[in-house]
Amino acid sequence: MLRFTAFLLLVASGAVAAEATEIRIAEQYGLAFLPLMIMRDQRIIERRGAQLGVAKLDVKWAKIGAVNAINDALLAGELDFAAGGVPSLVLLWAKTRNTAGAVRGVAALGDIPNELIVSRREVKSIRDLGPSDKIAVTAVKISNQAIALQMAAAQEFGPDNYEKLDPLTVGMAHPDAAVALLSGSGGITGHFSAPPFLERELRAKGLHSILSTYDVLGGPATLNVIWTRAAFREGHPKAYQAFVSALEEAMEVLNRDKRAAAAVYKRLTNSSESVEEIAGILEDPRFVFTVTPHRVMRTAEFMHRTARVKERPASWKDLFFPEAHRFSGN
Repeated sequence: MLRFTAFLLLVASGAVAAEATEIRIAEQYGLAFLPLMIMRDQRIIERRGAQLGVAKLDVKWAKIGAVNAINDALLAGELDFAAGGVPSLVLLWAKTRNTAGAVRGVAALGDIPNELIVSRREVKSIRDLGPSDKIAVTAVKISNQAIALQMAAAQEFGPDNYEKLDPLTVGMAHPDAAVALLSGSGGITGHFSAPPFLERELRAKGLHSILSTYDVLGGPATLNVIWTRAAFREGHPKAYQAFVSALEEAMEVLNRDKRAAAAVYKRLTNSSESVEEIAGILEDPRFVFTVTPHRVMRTAEFMHRTARVKERPASWKDLFFPEAHRFSGN
């Protein structure tokens, strides 16, 4: 608590030698990243920065479909904020804790389900998957989808068989996987998909869902989070505060008018879905856009139990910077 108070006093006093004039942010594909799109579209970070005395804050955005590339860029100091799945945060936290390059979470991006969509009619559950199947995940072994599949395998086949389905997975960004599955000529028979791609796939004849991340995690759960290096937060507290407050404002904007938010998504992505279709997806009660982390410890505990990380966080708060501790997370 004392460190958090000291951080806020540092922000208020402006006692930082070289406040950041540039913020570099990486996002990925899909509706789960809509809060970031609203931040970009409405230039909320720039406005919040100006309110804190950081004039002409230059915010640069990059869309990267591979989380491994995002993490490499962050650790190399080429990115300031990264957005991606909970497993990536857990891995980076464990890898960098107690080092000069320590990484922790900033906030969640919302509770949003992903679903495993398959093309083979005879596949009713993961037990029916076989050697001829190829399942697209955004990154093998580390993405939300890959870890969810491992957790499902452990639940279905026993804890020691959590890697049973790993040989069936291939790394592919959501847009490419959707095209491949829908065309039937992309060499995959399944896609652990995210909105709006999964809705597009479910509308197609012959495709159906056999698993949801909510099934695996025991209910609504955080899909993606934002993380950064402790060095950035401590070295540029005003820029950090500008980002955090901008994200919270973007969540409020999204939740206040989901049709307007859908229009932003349509305009920025040129999605094949109409604004009405996107708004309908956003109105799904399973979708909750919130900065509060939910069920992140389920993933962290699984990754520790399967030796993906050596250290087990004592609670979700270990994974996140103190600014997030005011939320009722788990």
